Amino acid sequence: MGSKLFITGATGYIGGSILDTIVTNHPEYDITVLLRSVPLNFSTRYPNVKIIKGDYDSFDILAEAASQANVVVHNGNSDHPPSLNALIAGLLRRSTPGFLIFLSGTGMLSDWQSETYLGKLNPKIWSDIKDMDEITSRPDSELHRITEKIVQEAAAKHGDKLKTAIMCPPDIYGRGKGLAKTGSVMVPVFVNEAKNVGRVFYTGQGTNTRGWVHIDDLMRLYLKVVEAAAGGGGNADWGKEGYYFASTQEISQLDLAKATGKILKKHNIIDNEEPVQISLEQVDAMLKGRSIPKISRYLFASNSRTRPERAEKLFGYKPSAPTLFEALEQDISDAVGKN
Repeated sequence: MGSKLFITGATGYIGGSILDTIVTNHPEYDITVLLRSVPLNFSTRYPNVKIIKGDYDSFDILAEAASQANVVVHNGNSDHPPSLNALIAGLLRRSTPGFLIFLSGTGMLSDWQSETYLGKLNPKIWSDIKDMDEITSRPDSELHRITEKIVQEAAAKHGDKLKTAIMCPPDIYGRGKGLAKTGSVMVPVFVNEAKNVGRVFYTGQGTNTRGWVHIDDLMRLYLKVVEAAAGGGGNADWGKEGYYFASTQEISQLDLAKATGKILKKHNIIDNEEPVQISLEQVDAMLKGRSIPKISRYLFASNSRTRPERAEKLFGYKPSAPTLFEALEQDISDAVGKN
């Protein structure tokens, strides 16, 4: 008998890819999705997927849908406590244990709020096995920390009824599999700011380094965790230990700028492919319309280095998709509309 899944964010870059991956690999699963608006060809592509209309503020709708599913995969907005609380409340109504798989991200571990390593290499590399006490003690000011705490505290309090996993991917690249948003965040944002500056850029030494994962590799990890949940827990870790990094490579800002510059020059988007050093003040002037002050420091000047040791140990996780540098031209072409 197939498992019953409830998936949110199913038209987003990650959520849409998750939906497509699960439907493709497990047509026997009974899947319901939350959609604010329904893409025109959604039901044609996914004829057996049930649709519930609502948004992340629809507490009663979310809770009821979660109560009817034994696995909830929550995507879309990693910083929205009300939707998370609704899903947990619904899962706790069940007479049998339910599973919650929550999308966070390694922004929670970035060093962007201190100037110590901005534009420089931070030697700290996080482990999702050895560093869990430190990870679960991060301050509330960190990105995604408030929602991660909600998940972890609920798991600690209701571990007999609620099994949780936090998926913590780094920057993601590659074309998504869903119907609506198929482009990632980081590459298009960098390309857009490079166009504004007229050059690709870095700050400081440009050695600040971040992890990356191809969307296809991330989906292989998601599939393993979802399958484990659908099977009653499987060989996955849950609760405090249910924390999964997904990084498959590391790239410095300077190396990313060099590779991006060559591609943008090739496509006549900029005239000079060489990276230019800019000041931290110039970085701070970018993306001022965003809801998080100085978020450009996080995107262009910080370090966020992780190793997917738990996924390697439990699932033999290793990359099989193209590297960022192999996929970068396609991602840039998608970002600037050159296909």
